[in-house]
Amino acid sequence: MLSHGTIWHAIDALAERNQLSPSGLARRAGLDPTSFNKSKRHSADGRERWPSTESIAKVLEATGATIDQFTSLLSPDGTQAPAPATASAAIPLIGFAQAGAGGFFDDGGFPAGQGWDVIDFPTAAERLTGIYALEVQGDSMMPLYRDGDTLIVDPGAQVRRGDRVVVKTREGEVMAKVLTRQTPRTIELLSLNPEHPNRSFEISQIEWIARIIWASQ
Repeated sequence: MLSHGTIWHAIDALAERNQLSPSGLARRAGLDPTSFNKSKRHSADGRERWPSTESIAKVLEATGATIDQFTSLLSPDGTQAPAPATASAAIPLIGFAQAGAGGFFDDGGFPAGQGWDVIDFPTAAERLTGIYALEVQGDSMMPLYRDGDTLIVDPGAQVRRGDRVVVKTREGEVMAKVLTRQTPRTIELLSLNPEHPNRSFEISQIEWIARIIWASQ
């Protein structure tokens, strides 16, 4: 059943699944950061304010979620609805240290070639194409990602400012950063670890960039 409470609950749950606050989800979708604030869900006189269908469509596009996945987050009383059962599927896995070597990715950043391991990852079949896993090695991504964590990467997902991304340079360096700015000529990346420098590259130096959509922590 659709209600004011269940719709807002679904938005909050979608934000949580993407490791975002409601304002972070709105920002990723290209909306005013305050669009999903709890204070905006009722007018001054107490009337209910509903998110627009355009806002929901932008949120789904920004997170890569389907409408079925969104509606699965609805529940009659606004509490957490159980996630629908999805079969685990094997996706390619490789460590960061190996990812910089040649032959593991095609020109678009999709997994290719031999030498990949596999892990099981529960996801809808339509979201499987091109998705792969990278195993964090070392402390260069602390405190956000630790040695042994697994990052799920979707090279087919749209990349926006503020996204956590994996970048491979034409020299073979592979790194996980936050995209802070991209122009037709340059790309600027924020380091996840404050002890490591931020990076800036000419676009011609970048082989590919892909969005991190999930992490085991």
